[in-house]
Order: sequence, then structure tokens, then C-alpha cells
Amino acid sequence: MEINRRSFLKFSGALAAGSALKPTVVHGGKPPAPPEDALGCLVDTTLCVGCRKCEQACNARHHLPKPKESFEEMTVLENERRMDETSYTVVNKYYPKQIGTLTWRTRPTFVKFQCMHCNDPSCVSACIVGALTKQENGAVIYDPKKCIGCRYCMVACPFQVPAYEYRNALTPQVRKCTFCFQYVKEGGLPACAQVCPREVITFGKRADLLRLAKWKMKSNPGKYVDHIYGEKEVGGTSWLYLASEPFESIGFPKLGTKAPPRLTESIQHGLFQYFAAPIGLYALLGGIMWFTGYLKHSHRGTPQETHEKGDAS
Repeated sequence: MEINRRSFLKFSGALAAGSALKPTVVHGGKPPAPPEDALGCLVDTTLCVGCRKCEQACNARHHLPKPKESFEEMTVLENERRMDETSYTVVNKYYPKQIGTLTWRTRPTFVKFQCMHCNDPSCVSACIVGALTKQENGAVIYDPKKCIGCRYCMVACPFQVPAYEYRNALTPQVRKCTFCFQYVKEGGLPACAQVCPREVITFGKRADLLRLAKWKMKSNPGKYVDHIYGEKEVGGTSWLYLASEPFESIGFPKLGTKAPPRLTESIQHGLFQYFAAPIGLYALLGGIMWFTGYLKHSHRGTPQETHEKGDAS
């Protein structure tokens, strides 16, 4: 049986119509719930004094390059910084904001930043070779042996955390906080939590940390804003924060509660459920074939017209 363009279009149209008769319900995957034993850290920014001991401890534990300024140098806090391939964590200083004669607070706020170790990490979802993985204890770790340097993780991260060793021409790696995975796995503490002299960082099970944060907020009315940053942002994170003012004013991005991997999965479901995308593609190609054939046929004329022209000449 010969299949011409008309038959192809009829076949494509029938398939599309058949799929349209079925109800299309798109179900995005539910974000994975953190295991009961998932660990995390609660950072109470109202206690931090910006001593930078956490930066120093992290630098020493991971054998990172020494910074140009010593960790005792406090003037570096005057400029907002980001994590990079040589610094897995940084502390930033935020001055009181004034609106007319009103001051939101009377002292600067110091905030420690590092990888948030999301419950449903975008970097893990974006990595095409599995170089980044989410561990049972909550840590997102990196395997340089698998990495191909595509840097999709850097684009995907909603917190813009992963950094790349651009100056390492031979064996560049993606660098970020490891949650001191090996130390924690052996029963130890993250270096920053262990060294903090003000006990700003509380390490433990994420579920317990959430209860502690809510207890602090209830016991100290007016001290904290009614928000635990990281509880629900992008599906939840292993690092949780308390603050005395809106988080947007102290360096935290305003993010939704849905993890980016769930959004992309919903789009994929919508495109490919019931073969909608392939059918649409075949219909488009069929239309192009028909249209180009129609133009070609119109240009040449029908066989009868061609024959009559020949007889006339």
C-alpha cells in the first residue's frame, strides 16, 4: 500500500484526535521527603558577631588556599562576598536599613552562607553524569571522577553556590561546601558548627532543628520574623535560618516552595504524556511536506495542463 502525503496527514490527524479524546492529566512528581535521620544546621543570625571563625575552620579542614587577608581582618566584611572555588563559606555584614526616622535594628546583622544542601537539589537533577548526589544524611556531595565539566549544576542552582576552578587548566573541579560529609558520617560535626564560639550554628536532625526553631520563635515574641528560611524554600533545605528581619534584606533570595526539578518534570509530563510531542512533531513535518508538495505541483501545473500546452505548441 502506497502512503502518499494525504494519507500521512490523515494518519497524523487521526492520532492527534485520538489522543485529544483522552483526558490529559499532568502530575508532577512529588518532592522526595527527607529521611527521618536527615541532618542539618540551624543558624540563628541574631547571635552571630561576624568573627569569621567558621570561615577559618572550613578553610583548614578542606585544605583550601589561604586568603589574601587573614581571617582576623574584619574589613573584608564591608563588601558583600560570594562563595568561590577557594571559599566554601563566607560571612557577610548587613547594616541597619533606615526608612525616614525609623531604624529596623540597632546593630549589623552577620550572615553565614554556604551550600544549602537542598532536599531536592537542582544541581543533582541537572548533572547528566551523576557527579552530584544527595546522601541519606542530607549532604549533597560531588565526585570529581565522574564530572565532565559541563557546569550545568552552576546554572541550575537557585542559590548560585557551585564554583568552578577556571584557573586549573588540567583537572578543574566544581567546588562547594561538602557538609563535612566524611566527618559527619563518622559521627563528627561540620567544622563551622564545631568551632563557632557563640553557638550560632546548631547541628542535628532536621526535624529536631525545625522544632527548636519554632520553640525559639514562640519563646521570644518580637525577636524573630515569623519565617524559618529553608523550611519550605525550593522544597526545603538542610540549612535553616532564623533572623530578626525579612530575609530579603540580608542577602537571601526570595524563592518559591516548589523545587525546580519538580517544575521541569511537570513540563516534561505535559509534553510527552500520550506521545503528544511526537504526534505534534509528525503533524508539523507532514504539514511541511504537504505545503512544499503543493507549491511544487502548482509551479509545474497539472499533467492535463502540461499535455494541452504541448499540443498547442
